[in-house]
Amino acid sequence: MTGEINILPLPQTTPAATRPLAISGELLKLLTPIEGLITTGQTARAEVLSLKQADQTFQLLLKVTLESGRQTTVQATSNLPLAQGTSIAVTQPSAGNLAITVQQALASSVATLTRLDTAQLPVGTLLQGKVLTSQVLPQVPGQPTVFRSMVSLLNTALSGSTLSIDSPQPLRIGTLLSAQVQDTQTLKFVPLSNRQEQLAVTQQLVSQSSRQGSLNGLLTLLQNLPPSDQTSSDLRAAVDRLLAGLPDVQQLSTPKGLAQALANSGAFLETKLLTGQNPTLAPDMKADLLKLIAQLTPGLPASTNLSAIIAANTLAQAMPSFVRNALGMLGQVSAKPSPTDFPLPERLLQSAEGEDDLEHLLRLAAAAVSRLQSHQLSSLEQSGVTSDGRLMSTWQLEIPMRNLQDIVPLQIKFQREETPEKEQQHERRDEQEPRQQLWRVELAFDMEPLGPMQIQAQLIKGSLSSQLWAERPYTASLIENNLAALRQRLLASGLNVGDLDCHHGKPPQGPQTRLEQRWVDETA
Repeated sequence: MTGEINILPLPQTTPAATRPLAISGELLKLLTPIEGLITTGQTARAEVLSLKQADQTFQLLLKVTLESGRQTTVQATSNLPLAQGTSIAVTQPSAGNLAITVQQALASSVATLTRLDTAQLPVGTLLQGKVLTSQVLPQVPGQPTVFRSMVSLLNTALSGSTLSIDSPQPLRIGTLLSAQVQDTQTLKFVPLSNRQEQLAVTQQLVSQSSRQGSLNGLLTLLQNLPPSDQTSSDLRAAVDRLLAGLPDVQQLSTPKGLAQALANSGAFLETKLLTGQNPTLAPDMKADLLKLIAQLTPGLPASTNLSAIIAANTLAQAMPSFVRNALGMLGQVSAKPSPTDFPLPERLLQSAEGEDDLEHLLRLAAAAVSRLQSHQLSSLEQSGVTSDGRLMSTWQLEIPMRNLQDIVPLQIKFQREETPEKEQQHERRDEQEPRQQLWRVELAFDMEPLGPMQIQAQLIKGSLSSQLWAERPYTASLIENNLAALRQRLLASGLNVGDLDCHHGKPPQGPQTRLEQRWVDETA
């Protein structure tokens, strides 16, 4: 469900805007009558521990503290939705009832949040909450029907607080809501399924990290794979296809060659499948790895423990349907994405004791699939809406490229920020010019004799700025001496060049804030 919901202040009196208060001194009915819980003429303090709506009434669990200090819990029903955490004073006119005064009833309703402090929760903040109650308000002639709900907040500094909201549509009790703060009294719904997909992405990304392994470990082994009775002709063909699809430095130096390498990196395999393309018509790193795994599996000894090895392969086979759902969240509202580790660190898997060559090869191939999927899931995790409302899309991938006899993994991350369409239309009216997209590109590779390097570039309105880092002093000095020539070549390409600097070492790693991961399943 999408649309806006309003946070409206509850009135201080009892007109038609709220549910009429049945003030009779017997607002709370005990489900189990208790004689003499509170002695005549005395008052006890009670705290609402939980609230549950049942048709037109509300079931409460109260913790009652008597004047003696003794505490007990009781269950009661009420005509008022008393928010969890509300503290009230009660008396007991009879064994089956607890009474609170009119003033206390109104105060407990007003105690729920009726507006948001945008200094504490800036515009764009994602709120998550669980619907506790839902009531239709008396309809005003000529006005649409309004439904009032109480929502228990599950994230931010207001976690545990109760928010009173009005909505043009009824909110099902017990469901989880995600909404973005628009102003002090307006929220915008975010489709829940997309937020659940975000959680699924994060969980899968965590599990992938323990299974993934560097691509060059597998590819180097395949290059030197000795002939044996265990290697069938089909396996050899799968290996040859995989190695033949690797681009070289010259190919990646041309726009067409780079575009082809990006398309064949495996990052877009699921997209190809969803659009009906046949991935066998062109090299695809991930598809070729899966074919290699399919050729390796039948040749393994029957005693081989494949549970851990095939885990990545199983997920890979499930990825098309998984990504079909997860891709739906791109461009949707999410908490401010935090950068996932980039580049992924090198991770080489050693042969286990008693493991034969094919078992080790299969484990390396499964780890390589996991590594590609780690990049894919990182892309999904870092796509969403920034704190200032700009749409961010991320594509992170890895291309093994040939450099003479070596295979050098080139890790790449593209990020695009753009203004939402509604804001773009507003800017076109004010400025007569749409805001340009902002592109960021990060590269990471380790190529001899340069050693490990990282490059960060930013492009907006035809203006390029870039920072380069080299871990070897010689490389940093070499690049520094050639920056002027690089600037001239960029200018000759039609770009405006801003900052262009080279540093010795690694890029600084700023603080990272993980995406909100606290969730309640509506079926729980």
